[in-house]
Amino acid sequence: MKTKLSWLCAVAMGMNAIPATMANAAPGNAAATPAPTVPVVAQATDPVVTAAPGQTENIMPNQPTEGNTLPVDGQVIGQVMPGVRGANAPVVADNAPSRDVKLTFAQIAPPPGSMVLRGINPNGGIEFGMRSDEVVSNAVLNLEYTPSPSLLPTQSQLKVYLNDELMDVLPVTKEQLGKKTQAQVPINPLFITDFNRIRLEFVGHYRDVCENPASNTLWMDVGRNSSLQMTYQSLALKNDLSAFPVPFFDPRDNRPLTLPMVFASSPDVTEQLAATIVASWFGSRAGWRGQSFPAMYDKLPDRNAIVFATNAKRPAFLRDHPDVKAPTVEMISHPENPYVKLLVVFGRDDKDLVQAAKAIAQGNVLFRGNSVVIDEVKPLLARKPYDAPNWVRTDRAVTFGELKTYEEQLQATGLEPAPISLSLNLPPDLYLLRTNGIDINLNYRYTAPATKDSSRMDISLNNQFLQSFSLQSTQDTNRLMLRLPVLQGLLDGKTDVSIPALKLGAINQLRFDFQYMNPMPGGSAENCITFQPVQNHVVIGDESTIDFSKYYHFLAMPDLRAFANAGFPFSRMADLSESIVVMPKAPNEGQVTTLLDTMATVGGQTGLPAINVTLTDDGSQIQNKDADIMVIGTIPDKLKDDKRIDLLVKAAQSWVNTPLRQTEFPSIMPDVNDRQASAQTTVTSQGAMAAVVGFQSPYNEQRSVVALLADSPRGYELLNTAMNDSGKRAAMFGSVSVIRESGVNSLRVGDVYYVGHLPWFERLWYALANHPVLLAILAAVSVVLLAWVLWRLLRIISRRRLNPDE
Repeated sequence: MKTKLSWLCAVAMGMNAIPATMANAAPGNAAATPAPTVPVVAQATDPVVTAAPGQTENIMPNQPTEGNTLPVDGQVIGQVMPGVRGANAPVVADNAPSRDVKLTFAQIAPPPGSMVLRGINPNGGIEFGMRSDEVVSNAVLNLEYTPSPSLLPTQSQLKVYLNDELMDVLPVTKEQLGKKTQAQVPINPLFITDFNRIRLEFVGHYRDVCENPASNTLWMDVGRNSSLQMTYQSLALKNDLSAFPVPFFDPRDNRPLTLPMVFASSPDVTEQLAATIVASWFGSRAGWRGQSFPAMYDKLPDRNAIVFATNAKRPAFLRDHPDVKAPTVEMISHPENPYVKLLVVFGRDDKDLVQAAKAIAQGNVLFRGNSVVIDEVKPLLARKPYDAPNWVRTDRAVTFGELKTYEEQLQATGLEPAPISLSLNLPPDLYLLRTNGIDINLNYRYTAPATKDSSRMDISLNNQFLQSFSLQSTQDTNRLMLRLPVLQGLLDGKTDVSIPALKLGAINQLRFDFQYMNPMPGGSAENCITFQPVQNHVVIGDESTIDFSKYYHFLAMPDLRAFANAGFPFSRMADLSESIVVMPKAPNEGQVTTLLDTMATVGGQTGLPAINVTLTDDGSQIQNKDADIMVIGTIPDKLKDDKRIDLLVKAAQSWVNTPLRQTEFPSIMPDVNDRQASAQTTVTSQGAMAAVVGFQSPYNEQRSVVALLADSPRGYELLNTAMNDSGKRAAMFGSVSVIRESGVNSLRVGDVYYVGHLPWFERLWYALANHPVLLAILAAVSVVLLAWVLWRLLRIISRRRLNPDE
């Protein structure tokens, strides 16, 4: 018995000692990051840079302090995040660089950024990702919300979840009713992962008994000025290509991709081709984020970058690197900053660089270790027209399952299920003029309404209502054959349909809204009806199909809107195998940046890198070529005197042809006569300007030329910014787009030509569609001729009946 009592006493003493031991294990951690208690929201500012926790010196992002080095193998220093250690987890050094970020709801919440939480739709939220080479050390959610003045204090509240873990509960007080309220909610970084969802759940009550959840007095408005503030700290990554393209591109990062391309000096066309392939591949991965690839000549970048080097020509910071004996791709650390990585594309000569670039674009799944040697890249199958991965297929019917971008996209749950949306990205030259619509075979399932009521499914296209179908209470599966109306721009500016329609060369949003008439509890205190409303489940079947295989490809050109939004006509072949890019000799950094950004933008629109594009700096090589031509920098001498050009930009002088009549709206096409050039104006100015010009190739009537021109380094900055800005790209149309500090102005001037093919009867109809008077005369003549033929036929039949012997 005494022995047992001794053991019990020892255990009790050990338990009492645990708190003290834990307190000594992490001194100062609690004091370093106190939990905010005062409800206040910081004013919106641009992202700022701060030092790591516990330091007072401000440092730039990804710039380590003096003496900072990577952890030695086998040595564990610092911590995974404050208060947490891990044996195999990435290590945060004590003096790791950090950056502060403020993400407003206007940036990361669903449009318009604010959200209204209601009794029957109480949830709202935001989503954000975290790069794999960073960790969040501190996070605070700043909320700005207004509760309904009809709410019951204390019983009403706002619950905040991070990845379904409850972070805090904000009760609604009497003083807050109907007034804008600010509060800070500390977010535990331990629950932050690579993809995160912050969910706001509104618990609202307006009476003690027999309340109706659908009452319009139950609401809470969360403002778009609410924000999430986080402190990121950099992780020390190994030089390992098995995670490629991380850290150069991280799919968890929703910011536009900025990835410098470093050259020893002005690259020749073969080196430019290698960089083009790499940039277009990264652009195809960046997609909707946008991208920028600033070119640098023999400079050491301050962020993750791609470096091109050969045995004979390399940047100065690689002068001590051993020569290579084959195309090689290697990841190295920045010479001055171990938290920055450089992807070096090595080769014996420029041809090796192209081989290595193609391996990055087509075989990176095999990459591992700190370097790989490229033995061979062999093409096996040629691409076909219009087979871009990001475009809806036009050679057969496509299932909705093929168009999904995430797993649960075609289903929703709730008393009022969220809309189900699907994106359709169509080739810009799809000819839909005389079609009655696009056929859709739609399969859908839903929770049957409890009674026969007005529950329905509404179908919308590009935010405009199309059609509505009732939800029956006797079945849970439906099949529909739908026909989407279409909209095709005509040369006379008139639209045959005024109902919503597909937009070519742009992303179309097809949306399904399931509207339920849900029975709700309610009544008075003396006669109260209570029950638990059930959730409704709706699903659009993956096997549903949409078919664009019956339509021709035909488009009036020049059309800079098709180029800006879909990379057309170059993107007709997704690998750009029928495109030639003409660069100036010895291009400057701005011109190479324009090349890389443009090719990356086309790659982002098609979803495929420009593996087979042709580059040249000799304008004579484009003669008599069956290819679409892109000109960057200056118009080749062979094209300067072409009468089809309507704008030319030189160093300080520029001229432009203006049309007889101009419209400011991209969707309205002027008459052919109105497009004729009525005047040519030449000006000289020191102000920066850039332009995008489109015209017909003089070497093939089915081919086009698009020229990207600028008059100065600042002009190229304007051009690259405009091409990376979706809003400015939307302002590009017609044959000429002028880019200045004030924005983008477009003109439709010059001759119209056509690319694609139509049967003769469709071509005839297309031509007559622009001349309604001629069409009416032709129709009248056709009726008269048909009547005369019928009259003659009846006369012959009558004569034979009366005189059988004739």
